[in-house]
Amino acid sequence: MRLGMFEEENKYYEKNRESLREKYLGKAIVIVGKSVIGAYDNIGEAYKETLKNRKPGSFCLKNIPIDPEEAYIEDHPRLTPIRWPVHAYAET
Repeated sequence: MRLGMFEEENKYYEKNRESLREKYLGKAIVIVGKSVIGAYDNIGEAYKETLKNRKPGSFCLKNIPIDPEEAYIEDHPRLTPIRWPVHAYAET
């Protein structure tokens, strides 16, 4: 696993958080570089579908929840119960 994994994707997400929230409210998005390459109903579906065309570790998943409180929790995973990972990667 490389250092700074998903650094570019996370910067893109933070810079565009509000516009992404408006466009993808209630969806799970797949980010590669500075682009959203897919939007799905949930993280599990996003991961499963993206794996059909991309290798694990080559994409970043973000949840865009409807509830703003949930958005805060999603960005601070230590405060949440165990659930699907926000980022999908595999060590190589």
